[in-house]
Amino acid sequence: MNLILLGAPGAGKGTQAKAIVEKYGIPQISTGDMLREAVAKGTELGKKAKEYMDAGKLVPDEVVIGIVKDRLQEKDTEKGFILDGFPRTLAQAEALDKMLSELGKNIDAVVNVTVPEEEVVKRIVNRRSCKNCGAVYHLIYKPPKEEGKCDKCGGELYLRDDDKEETVRDRYSVYRSQTEPLIDYYGKKGLVKDVDGTKSIDEVTADVLKILDAL
Repeated sequence: MNLILLGAPGAGKGTQAKAIVEKYGIPQISTGDMLREAVAKGTELGKKAKEYMDAGKLVPDEVVIGIVKDRLQEKDTEKGFILDGFPRTLAQAEALDKMLSELGKNIDAVVNVTVPEEEVVKRIVNRRSCKNCGAVYHLIYKPPKEEGKCDKCGGELYLRDDDKEETVRDRYSVYRSQTEPLIDYYGKKGLVKDVDGTKSIDEVTADVLKILDAL
């Protein structure tokens, strides 16, 4: 089962990916992890990616595609895989199709976890992280016992820069502009399965697994 997982920042993709990995025993392949792994292994593509990353630039599509191709040829992807964070653009989706056909593989479904902007903002701007141990709290869903203090180590809780409202709205708007063409692209192929990400985590997981069981 070869899947693509789409969802805005804060939609809960990571949680759903874990549930899919657990149930079907297929690896979650995130571009960030893959890039870091290729850099750590010192592969040719990893070295190229490192040059761009060190310069603070986006790694070009052809390098990312090459790294994805290498990863999809590893043994643990024989039963399938979940692509998380890739493709991000139409050009990447088209390159992915070409590369998969060279490998004799295809995408079975694109799971799109939908969450409206206001809900995403509410989820992310209420997150607080511990400066000391990194534990994460949520002022609405998982508040600390004592305001501003970590339950685990007593460290100070703070709002990370990328969790601030302006940043979250920017990220959501970038996500929308990049992803809507992808939904259209895969929708025409009949692959998109929308899941309502505003439900409880367990309900969303049940909906996702129901879709995948039917494939």
